[in-house]
Amino acid sequence: MDVVHPRYGAETIAEVLPGVLSAFGLPGVADPLGLAGGPLAGVRRVAMLLVDGLGCAQLPLAAPYAPTLAEFAAGRLGTVRTITSGFPSTTPTSLVSIGTGAPPGQHGVIGFNVRVPATGRILNHIQWWDDPDPKEWQPVPTQFDRAAAAGIPVTVVSRAEFAGSGLTVAAYRGADYRGAAGVDALATEMLAVLNSEGGLVYGYHPDLDRAGHTYGLASNEWAAAAGDVDRLLTRLIEGLPSDAALVVTADHGQLDIPADGRLDLDTDPRLRTGVEAAAGEPRVRYLYTLPGARDDVIAAWRAVLGDGAWIVPREEAVAAGWFGPVPEEHLARVGDVVVACHDSNVVVATRSEPEFVARMVAFHGSYTAAEMRVPLFVAGGASSPNLS
Repeated sequence: MDVVHPRYGAETIAEVLPGVLSAFGLPGVADPLGLAGGPLAGVRRVAMLLVDGLGCAQLPLAAPYAPTLAEFAAGRLGTVRTITSGFPSTTPTSLVSIGTGAPPGQHGVIGFNVRVPATGRILNHIQWWDDPDPKEWQPVPTQFDRAAAAGIPVTVVSRAEFAGSGLTVAAYRGADYRGAAGVDALATEMLAVLNSEGGLVYGYHPDLDRAGHTYGLASNEWAAAAGDVDRLLTRLIEGLPSDAALVVTADHGQLDIPADGRLDLDTDPRLRTGVEAAAGEPRVRYLYTLPGARDDVIAAWRAVLGDGAWIVPREEAVAAGWFGPVPEEHLARVGDVVVACHDSNVVVATRSEPEFVARMVAFHGSYTAAEMRVPLFVAGGASSPNLS
């Protein structure tokens, strides 16, 4: 198994947006990826696209259906490098890391589901609106806030139904928000804003990830979704103004999990004993244990999962640096026990989570290469002198 540890402050998705904004002259932002002085040198406007679920491991799978993406991956349309998501490698955590330029421990959106310490309820960050207040739950100013304050136009283009959600406020506050559904509408809106207002236009496309979850990476549906991503990339490249660049990255990868790699914490008493609440997601579980039960829970889970997962107390996971620095006010959001699944294993919760989660084919969240490594492409600007 190839375990990938995020190098926060050096080459994760949290470093991308600060690097982009440093190309606009935003003061006080670090650029360890070297974007401003490299592929974005001289660029006056940038389109940044986040493709949900497009990990590096998926690029060869997509290539037969996505010739433009294959050209990107081969380095023939600009620059290409590999960076990583943070941990856990899941969408809410990654989107807020991208938007804030901060590692998960710092911004506090530290998993797909977490327990709210003040109330004990489980918060789903995808279905979150105003409780808790997004600006209090996620207190770090976003890079969009900083850019707007400096007079740099910043726009987010995503699904209309995401406008005003807790996750949108946590990740994107400070940006103008435009609704667009589907690849063609997304490309049209991004290019329209880029041409009329300039600055930074950030687009989010979720459909590849959804196809993987629902049908798996070997499915016709995933292949069709990869083709749609290719059409989006092609339209953006063809419509790119001469003084602009396109930056493409992802929030995580995915891997298919076979039926025999699934355990159910809601129906296995060995996994439920001593656990007051479980959160996270199937690849990374946070276990909130009853008083005095933590060590027994760890022993029981290790006995059941064996080499199929890394199972440690919260303090060990935090000390190992998986979340980056975690301030005291965010520590209790992480479970008393952290369970990171290896290889082809998941732990579902058929009674306490939506039924479709246990039926999913592809998953992500843990620290394997297939989940953690994501591409960073730049076309246009100094990176692609042959593009018009």
